[in-house]
Amino acid sequence: METRILIVDDIHEVLLDKLQSANLAFDYRPAFTRLDAEAEIGLYTGLIIRSKFQVDRAFIDQAPHLQFIARAGAGMDNIDEDYARLMDISLISANEGNRDAVGEHMIGMLLSLMNNLGRGDREIRAGVWKREENRGYELKGRTVALIGYGHNGQAMAKKLLGFDVNVIAYDKYKTGFSDEYAREVSMEEVVRQADVLSFHIPLTRETRGLVNDEYLFHFRKPIFFLMGARGGIVDIQAVLNYIDKGRILGAAFDVLPVEKFPALGEQTWFTQLVNNEKILLSPHVAGWTFESYYKLSAILADKIIANRTR
Repeated sequence: METRILIVDDIHEVLLDKLQSANLAFDYRPAFTRLDAEAEIGLYTGLIIRSKFQVDRAFIDQAPHLQFIARAGAGMDNIDEDYARLMDISLISANEGNRDAVGEHMIGMLLSLMNNLGRGDREIRAGVWKREENRGYELKGRTVALIGYGHNGQAMAKKLLGFDVNVIAYDKYKTGFSDEYAREVSMEEVVRQADVLSFHIPLTRETRGLVNDEYLFHFRKPIFFLMGARGGIVDIQAVLNYIDKGRILGAAFDVLPVEKFPALGEQTWFTQLVNNEKILLSPHVAGWTFESYYKLSAILADKIIANRTR
C-alpha cells in the first residue's frame, strides 16, 4: 500500500513542507479528536501525533494498514509500544529535538530555587524587602547527579560545563558512557555524592512511581530535586515529606503526575504543593520553546522520510 500519513496534532509547517518535497502523501487534521481518528485511521499507513490522545491497543486495532507511528516529542509514553511492535509497526520519535530547551529550562529552575528568585520577586511586588531571608546558595563546586544519560541528560551535562560543578550520571541501560561532561557512576555513588538530583528518563512500567519515600531515603545529603522528565515517575507526597524533613532543600517540577485543571486541583497533595515556597512549578513547557517546536517537526520529518525511502 502506498504511504499515506494522518497528522492529528498541531505540527510546525516545516514537517509538512519536507513530506511534500519527498512526495509522501499526508492529510493534516489537527482538529481531529480520537473518535475522528479512529474512523479514518484504517485508510492510512502512518500516524503523526504529539500528545492528543492515547494510541492504545484499541486504537491500533482500528488501523490494519498502519506501518509506523511518529511522535513529535520526546518519549513514546502515550503509545502502547509493546503492542505496536507486536503488530510490526515502527515507532519514530524526535527525542533530540527539545534537548537544548529542557536543559536550559531545568538549569534555570535550579538557579531560581537556589537563589529564592520567585519568592524574592513576589515579596518585592508586595512591598516587602528581605535580604537575609533570601540568602542563596552557589552552584559552583556542587555535585549534580543525572538519572538517565540519553539526549536530554547529555544536553544538561554539556550546559553545566561552565558552572564548575561535578557532574555524575547513572543510566541503568547504558555503560561506558563517561565523557568530558559527565562521569558514569553507580546508583550507590549517586545517593552518596549528590547535591542536585535531576531526572532524564522515560515513563515506563519500570519507572512509574520510582521516586517514592524509599527511593529518597537513601540520599546522604540534603538535595535540590529537579523533575523535568515525566510526572508519573514521582510520588509528589514523598517529595513534600522530604522537604518537611529538611532532606530536600528545594524542588522544581515542570511535569506532574496529573496535569491541567480541574483534575490537578483535585489532587490530595495540590494545596501543599502550591503553598510550599521551596517548590517551583512550570506547566510542562521545559521542552516547548519556539526553537524546539521547529526542531521537533524537522527532525521527525527527516526520520520519517529516511524510514519510508530506504
